Amino acid sequence: MARGLDLDLVEVAPMANPPVCRIMDYGKFRYEEAQKAKEARRKTTHVTVKEVKFRPKIGKGDFDTKMRHLIEFIEDGHKVKVTLQFRGREMAHPELGRKILDNVIEAAGPIAKVENQARMEGRSMSLVLSPDKQAQEALKKAAEEAEKKAAAEASAADAVDSTEAVESADEAPPEAVSGDE
Repeated sequence: MARGLDLDLVEVAPMANPPVCRIMDYGKFRYEEAQKAKEARRKTTHVTVKEVKFRPKIGKGDFDTKMRHLIEFIEDGHKVKVTLQFRGREMAHPELGRKILDNVIEAAGPIAKVENQARMEGRSMSLVLSPDKQAQEALKKAAEEAEKKAAAEASAADAVDSTEAVESADEAPPEAVSGDE
């Protein structure tokens, strides 16, 4: 039957009793399976761990810059390892490091959750932040709704302004409208 249709006879389940076979174009089947596998590989996300290093005596500007990068990494879906490096006498005051890491957690806000709590590892203290997908989606929805609301208010304000302009043009004397001045 398969030869008559110019197709292939493919054994689907050889262990079944009786074995199950199917008549199909095997080359086309292999191609479609390869395309499905390729699509599945393309949809997977590769989570990488990015690292952002801080110092206990970091300035406000440097802190803000590093936080922008950290938030960017989290929004891209990466995990972020926050490392705080101590040198010399700074080792005597780990509470300063904890304060910096608490500020990092607070600044990251709801888009990140703490995966590993801060702990000392030799001369450094580190913690791992991972993206919180639900919180990011909620923030995006809120931003979209706010944008729609602002657009609606702007269009309503434009409509009011245009009707006022038409009314004022009707009331204006002919000399002012002609523009001879």
